[in-house]
Amino acid sequence: MRKTSFLLIITAFCCLSKSTFAQIKTGENLAVTNTESGKVRGYIHNNIFTYKGIPYAEAARFMPPTKPKPWSGVRASLVYGPVAPLLDPTTNVQDEGEFIFHHDWGFTNEDCMRLNVWTPSIKDGKKRPVMFWIHGGGFTAGSSQELPSYDGENLAKKGDVVVVSINHRLNILGYLDLSAYGEKYKQSANLSILDMKAALEWVKANIENFGGDPNNVMIFGQSGGGAKVNTLMAMPSAKGLFHKVINESGSFRTAMLEKTETQLIASEVLKALDLQPNQVDDIQKIPFEKLSIAGKKALKVVADKMKAEGKPVIGFGLSWGPSRDGEVLPYQLFSNEAFELSKNIPLMVGTTKNEFTPFAGMATFNSTKEQALEIIKKKYPTKTDAYLEAVKKAYPNDTKPSDLLDIDFSFRPGAVIQANQKSALSGGAATYMYLFSWQSPVLDGKFKAVHCMELPFVFNNIARCEEMTGGGKDAYVLADKMSQSWINFAKTGNPNHAGLPKWETYDAKKGTTMFFDNTCEIKYHHDAALLELVK
Repeated sequence: MRKTSFLLIITAFCCLSKSTFAQIKTGENLAVTNTESGKVRGYIHNNIFTYKGIPYAEAARFMPPTKPKPWSGVRASLVYGPVAPLLDPTTNVQDEGEFIFHHDWGFTNEDCMRLNVWTPSIKDGKKRPVMFWIHGGGFTAGSSQELPSYDGENLAKKGDVVVVSINHRLNILGYLDLSAYGEKYKQSANLSILDMKAALEWVKANIENFGGDPNNVMIFGQSGGGAKVNTLMAMPSAKGLFHKVINESGSFRTAMLEKTETQLIASEVLKALDLQPNQVDDIQKIPFEKLSIAGKKALKVVADKMKAEGKPVIGFGLSWGPSRDGEVLPYQLFSNEAFELSKNIPLMVGTTKNEFTPFAGMATFNSTKEQALEIIKKKYPTKTDAYLEAVKKAYPNDTKPSDLLDIDFSFRPGAVIQANQKSALSGGAATYMYLFSWQSPVLDGKFKAVHCMELPFVFNNIARCEEMTGGGKDAYVLADKMSQSWINFAKTGNPNHAGLPKWETYDAKKGTTMFFDNTCEIKYHHDAALLELVK
């Protein structure tokens, strides 16, 4: 046989083999389904139907979202859509931190109201639970594709669920309160939250075409996403659009700005842009970069005024975020009215053991015991012994000196407050509490259970996130347990399964908390003395 003929046969066989065993399927007439606005076409990967960048709403700048304009034909939905413009675009990164997080920054556009769907099937008549993911990044940054852990394929495949993730307006575009300048701007203070509601309305109207159940929707989010979950729980017009909630490391904001402050911020923005009140509509045409600079100036001016008047500056500093506008959000987040509104919705809430402390205390990772004690004495000069005793009681298996220093006290206290209040509602739905304490081995273990570390486990995405998790056997075992709890909670409002010890509901008296670690275990008010000491 001639050499060229032999090579052609081998090439043909290889091509046939690739086609026969292909893991991705695409085509003009493949994975096509309907939405209210028109047909969309996705692709199939590992038997999961995937759709990216579907418009769920549209809006002019500082205007409420409306349904997207219909399109003719079939819209390709194969890649992620635009992300919201950022106040501070990334121009450099910290090498080790970026290694573990492995961001995908995407491309920006103010027309960013897009969602993504992963589903096992679109035509089998099933109504699957919907897991509706809201990304982190505070209220100013982030996107549905930002972290590799956010990919919904493995979760959809494992749980026979539909996973949805969204982009929405952020920062000044989502939260500038122009309500003092005309009726058309009356909802402008909370447009970002209205975007999320619009996405949930899209799910209600369209998700059956993707194999999902519009009457069984769980919203879940982490960090800023968890805070957005809390905000939706306090939003009367969103009631009925979701049926379970999980808040991961998102209870850091327990209160919102009032209209007095948000309207003052808007006034300072106009001043920074040299616009008179009767010129407010000109703000629609201001380039985003200029608008962003004006917003930063305004926030600083108002923050300084609030401090001078003795008013608390919420969270980590005055920043963009939802506010009690009396229109979209009539109640403070942790008010009795807000908790009553979400009384019948099961809640899971938790944090990671270390959150941001590995970044704050990186220089102390290799501290000696003496160095650690010196730091503790400076921070708690009259409570040093009590602090050491409380840490030992809370975390008796810790051995490194740095373990004394990098326990999170920023996120967990708010989670405990939320769990206490939610579980105290008479006749209310169940509350569950967790703490993610698994320690990553990556980079000699210095990042520990850092902020976002639980996400690869929740989404069952260890292989996608080896830089963060190390990709070892223990990580896969824990991911199987955690993702199953999230799936079960989405299905029934109860996270229990055979792979975990019995997970009792939370109440303030017992403080039942599931520790997710190489050995998962239940503890009761393990750190009550420690939280009392540091508050």
